[in-house]
Amino acid sequence: MNYVTSIHSHSPAILGVLRVLVAVGLCMYLGGQVKKPTRFVGRIFASLMNVTHSKMTDWALAQIPIQANATVLDVGCGGGETVKKLATRATRVYGIDYAAGSVAESLAHNQQSIAEGRVTIKEASVSKLPFPDDSFDIVTAIETQYYWPDIPAALREILRVMRPGAEFALVLEAYRGGKNDRLLGPVMRVLGARRLSIAEQRGLFAVAGYVNVRTVEEASKGWLCVIGCKAK
Repeated sequence: MNYVTSIHSHSPAILGVLRVLVAVGLCMYLGGQVKKPTRFVGRIFASLMNVTHSKMTDWALAQIPIQANATVLDVGCGGGETVKKLATRATRVYGIDYAAGSVAESLAHNQQSIAEGRVTIKEASVSKLPFPDDSFDIVTAIETQYYWPDIPAALREILRVMRPGAEFALVLEAYRGGKNDRLLGPVMRVLGARRLSIAEQRGLFAVAGYVNVRTVEEASKGWLCVIGCKAK
């Protein structure tokens, strides 16, 4: 068998390996876009999340009272849909995200409210929020905790910017023991994302200094809302 014949005979195996490598590379790239959307391709993912998270967000926001004169922060604002929903209920809404693609999409999605001075979007990390102490009446975080580099520190940083008596609502659909855990668990592991149990969430909130910690679960959907308050 000559060299050319040998290469030809092994070509199906080589092509198979190449297909696997391409598929793995594509999955890693798409996973990276979900985790941290870039300014161009990532905006598509941020926009899709506006749709896929909408019903869960509506459910979660129904769990906390939002006064018309409230100042609200949405941590990990993604495509900006949660900010848009909050802006229909509160006087002043801020959104932060560490991904350039998410910030770009949020700015576009809330263009009118931004022009009216009711919404502000900033590129920032939950690890170091660009706000003074005691700034917000309500803080929300929808489907974002998985990627925080230091969850206990992030919870303390959020507590810092909350006013006495303010509430923080953390919303998840990937958590240990939830309906979606068997499906989403392997995906979260590939993404290097953290998912915690309800008991673990309550424990972290308590250790971080939150009071009146409670959890609301929509078990049929696999949705979880963890709510904690800042002491008055």
